Amino acid sequence: MIARALLLATALFAASNAVAQSRDVFAAPVLRANVQVTGDLVRIGDVIDNAGSAAQIAIYRAPDLGTMGSLPVVQLLNTLRAHHVIGVDTRDLKEISITRLARTLEGKDIEQQVARALERRNGLGDAANLSMTFDRDPGDVRLEPAFTGGMQPTVVRYDNRNGRFDVTFEIASETGAAPSKLRFSGTAIETVEAAVLARNVERNEVIKSSDVVVERRPKVEIGADAASRDRTVGMQARRQLRAGQPIRTADLAKPDLVQRDQNVTLVYATDGLHLTMRGKALENGTEGDVVNVMNLQSKRTVSGTVIGRGQVSITPVELATRPAQTSDAAASSAASPVAVATIHSPVAPKAE
Repeated sequence: MIARALLLATALFAASNAVAQSRDVFAAPVLRANVQVTGDLVRIGDVIDNAGSAAQIAIYRAPDLGTMGSLPVVQLLNTLRAHHVIGVDTRDLKEISITRLARTLEGKDIEQQVARALERRNGLGDAANLSMTFDRDPGDVRLEPAFTGGMQPTVVRYDNRNGRFDVTFEIASETGAAPSKLRFSGTAIETVEAAVLARNVERNEVIKSSDVVVERRPKVEIGADAASRDRTVGMQARRQLRAGQPIRTADLAKPDLVQRDQNVTLVYATDGLHLTMRGKALENGTEGDVVNVMNLQSKRTVSGTVIGRGQVSITPVELATRPAQTSDAAASSAASPVAVATIHSPVAPKAE
């Protein structure tokens, strides 16, 4: 009797365990509100929990890489019934969202990678100075999330005669699958910063800060003679320049401090003596230039060095070209030495 009782108890315990296990195995399927997939198919196991043996059955195509779609619950339940999946707990959902995961390569990152691949190739300069035009706008490129490797250039071609490039990259997969290949083509040119005129500038006109803007221009257009903004402002145009024109160093000269037909001050300075007199410039000149000037007192032409705006320094030899004074006062002055510290000749207004 005792043995029978023990056998009966054991049978009842085994039966209860079997019922419990069957409840676990046959737990009701529950709908998911938000679904994420990594492949191009949506399977039953993606949209419901406790799908059992039906989990791997594909029922829909996934959205495009990196995009999301919605699916009405009524439509989904009809599809599940066709595969003998019933009794789904919908949790009162009306629709579910399905997102396809992806790795996104932004267009600006692709341009940087192409520039790095072309850097210093066949005469090109630094990647930061390259301007590229693609045959097709690369935009943002989306890959399967398994492609986690970096963009490795495998084929790089550049023709410096026409600026054409053709670059192929490979991106490795963490699953060991064949790498993804991306190919880009277009034209690349090297650019430099250049000072560009914002308005037309006449010959001999001094360039102001507001006249100059800085732009990137093709290096072949500028050459090696490009003038910087700092080098341009305050300089004088050697010739007529038009708006939008890049400025070259050869286009610039130091500004004239003396203009032709301008009234200037002739200066003679030595230890203990400083003489000034009125003159008229016969030609233009910048600082350090030797120019011809008419001495308005003697009506003689003398040469002097431009030392400042409207100022020309002359030598004692040039100063001696003034006609000798014949008055008795002059003779007396010449006979008797006079100590003069500073003499300023009066400057009369220019006769019209």
